[in-house]
Amino acid sequence: MATTTPSETGLGSVLTLSQLAAQRGVTVQTLYDLRSQGRGPRGFRVGRELRFRVIEVDAWLAQMEADDAERHPRQAG
Repeated sequence: MATTTPSETGLGSVLTLSQLAAQRGVTVQTLYDLRSQGRGPRGFRVGRELRFRVIEVDAWLAQMEADDAERHPRQAG
């Protein structure tokens, strides 16, 4: 029997809220707070638990970096 990978099913790699918090070194509450402020990563619910596609987390991090670079441009050295 052939097995399918997450990318073949269209889901890609997915993290739970707890996994994402541990990976980023923040608390679960921090991620809840960011999401309630509209500043967190896009996610979706499976039952009662939030899940996050790794591609969405990467896009969120890239956007945060871009926003920070805009607010704090590097000085020519």
